[in-house]
Order: sequence, then C-alpha cells, then structure tokens
Amino acid sequence: MTRHFLKDTDITPQEQQQILALARTMKEDPYRFKPLSGPQTVALIFDKTSTRTRVSFAAGVAELGGNPLLIDSQQSQLGHKESIADTARTLSRMVSAIVWRTYSQAGLEDMAQHATVPVINSLSDDFHPCQILADLLTLQERFGELAGKTFTYIGDAANNMANSYLLGGATAGMHVRICGPEKYLPQPHIVAQAEERAQQTGGSILITANPEEALKNTDAVITDTWISMGQEEEAETRKKIFMPYQVDEKAMAQAAPNAVFLHCLPAYRGYEVTESVIDGPQSVIWDEAENRVHAQKALLNFLLESDTVPSAA
Repeated sequence: MTRHFLKDTDITPQEQQQILALARTMKEDPYRFKPLSGPQTVALIFDKTSTRTRVSFAAGVAELGGNPLLIDSQQSQLGHKESIADTARTLSRMVSAIVWRTYSQAGLEDMAQHATVPVINSLSDDFHPCQILADLLTLQERFGELAGKTFTYIGDAANNMANSYLLGGATAGMHVRICGPEKYLPQPHIVAQAEERAQQTGGSILITANPEEALKNTDAVITDTWISMGQEEEAETRKKIFMPYQVDEKAMAQAAPNAVFLHCLPAYRGYEVTESVIDGPQSVIWDEAENRVHAQKALLNFLLESDTVPSAA
C-alpha cells in the first residue's frame, strides 16, 4: 500500500517512534541502509528557494543508494502546462518517490491522490512535517524519552511551523505550548486535531498569548522567523508586533535549567532571537539542521517499505 507524508498526523505515534529509532541508527551508520539501490531516482521538486531542505534530501537520497533528481518547477510543466494529476501519474512511472516543497497543501493532496509512489511534503504553507521529525530527533538525543516532556514554540504562531509543532508534538506525547500575539495563533481546526491526538498519547496542548505562561519550566524553546518569504517589506512592522515574543536570555531564564533552544533556520538575529541565545550554549540548531538528513532518510525508508507491503484488498 502506498503511504504518503503530507502532514504530521499521517503517521501514528508508534510509527513516529519507529522512524525516530531508525533515524538514530542511520545517524550512527549512515551508509548501512540502501532501499534506493540501483540507483533508484527520487524526484525533489522545489517551488520555493531552499538550502537545508534541498541539501538534506539530496544527500539523504544519495546515502540511501539513490539518485536525487532536482526539479525547479519554473523549468518544468508542473501546474501550468500539465496538471498535477498527470504529473503524478508520469513521475510514478519513472521515480520511486516524490518530494515536493510548494505552497498549496491542496496541491500536495492532489499529487498524492494520483501518485502510485510515496509523496512527501517537504514544506507547504500549512505544514512542515519533515522539520518536526528532525526537531523531535534532536530533542530525543538530549532528553531521551519524549513523552511527558514540554516544549514551547513562541513567535509567529499562525504559520506552518506552529501547525506542525502542534500535530507532531502531540503525536510524540509531549506537552505542547504555542505562544504568540492574539491575531497570530493557530487556527481552531488545527488545534482541535492536535488535542485529539494528544488525548491518544497523553500529551497536552496550550495556546496562549502570554510568554511567561508558555515559557515557565519548559524543556525546549523554539522559534521561527517573523519574516517569511514575501513578507520582507513588512519587516519593521512585524518586528514591532512580535518583539515581546523575542527569545532572549530573559526568556531562556524562565525555562527549565537544562532547556535547549531550537530554530529551523534561516534566522534573523536581533529579531526573533538574540545572538547570545542562538549562538549560546543552550542552542542545538546545528544538530537540528544535521538531523534533517537522518530523519528524512528514516522517513523515506519507512515509506518505501510500506509501499512494498500488499494491501489487504
């Protein structure tokens, strides 16, 4: 049965644990697993600019024995000369998996509906599930068992990162705190999905505009840029709105003594985080960046193995 990974809850809590365990093994022995030997090709489609996603997937596919085929959507017929459905059908005859960094979540769902190989969301406007797997791996390396631990995402919480932290953290059985200005919090239907998953795993969800409430004794403090692609002209306006949610030394002092700081990058020092924090001893951002490779390799291996299991029908 062909499995896809379009948002964080497309895998069960048990499957998430399985993927993270495999990622740890792959990190220790990077060239042991070769599910893409041949080499088989994985299509890596980019509608948006990328550094970490592009390099981590390309390196990961190569380490799995495969051939990463980088496709710039501006130089392909996807979505303008050819429908997503027809592209999915065509690519499924030529590649073993499709990884797409795009805008519309609906486009990814359309691709998955018509593809007969795994489709992976490497970022959309709604979710960034591969990043959350890497972050969970990073936290697991520091704290061991994730269930029962607390993390706080603070800043612009009306974005794909907050959505995926809600769903991915709840899947891991963690206590998830999301904090931002009142007008920049997750949509209710995403919160409801996270709460439903948290009920299954023993986790919990807190949505708040109060930084002190969100930061108190948390095990990890996480933020993201306040200035996403296309918002550059709003930089100074957004800085005024979000400055009370900046992660500085005062914010980190409210967290647990052994708390760590994460940021998916790229970062704007002096905006969402101060230089003293992101470059300080509590920061694990470079482990987090590297772990994109290992988490995504494990995810690909999991999906490819699932694709070889015949359906019950």
